[in-house]
Amino acid sequence: MSSVEPLASTKVLPSVSGRAPAVQPVLVLDGLARAYGARTVVAIPAWTVAAGQHSLILGPSGSGKSTLLHLIAGLLRPSRGRVLVAGQDLAALTTAELDAFRGRMIGIVLQRLHLIPALTVRDNLRLARTLARMPSDAVRIDALIADLGLGALAGARPDRLSQGEAQRVAIARAVVNNPALILADEPTSALDDANCETVLALLRTQAEASGATLVIATHDARLKAHFGDRLELPAQP
Repeated sequence: MSSVEPLASTKVLPSVSGRAPAVQPVLVLDGLARAYGARTVVAIPAWTVAAGQHSLILGPSGSGKSTLLHLIAGLLRPSRGRVLVAGQDLAALTTAELDAFRGRMIGIVLQRLHLIPALTVRDNLRLARTLARMPSDAVRIDALIADLGLGALAGARPDRLSQGEAQRVAIARAVVNNPALILADEPTSALDDANCETVLALLRTQAEASGATLVIATHDARLKAHFGDRLELPAQP
């Protein structure tokens, strides 16, 4: 499990003559907290996730997992503390800058998949690149669609997809921009054991193919055996 020692510094270490520079963490949480009125729902003294270090945020329902994932994604602002993604302090960005940064650097698979119903599978992926101010890259999109076994459905709209197919499209959308960080919220908790293993393997394979670090938030204890690095959240009183 990850250490929760306070951070002395979040800067990238400079190179030393004859040595390679230290690798910058993909994710740093420093004194992070989110409160609603007098109630603090998330409090993380410190957590660091290295590049390529796939990690699990584990806790019971109501422990603040989804809130924490939204803070990491910049969808919520913290009450105090900092979130750094690939060295960027999210609090230093304007709303427009944060939206563009998130689009390029963070892929998200939420519990509700939020596919655009009026768009085809291919156009949902194109939109993800457009919103990140990136060129369409039809070659990347079509290769990803084929890799996830969605080739026959590229022109289909979300209402023509099964739940499993829709989840694969959501994973494709999360990785299409080659982000540094992929966040997944409860991707396996409603699945049987076989499908749990399938979705987990799919997430890890796509993260590694994109050179991304994967962080999953869940109460699904079946995933513990697959992740050496875990941040375990206690039940809220």
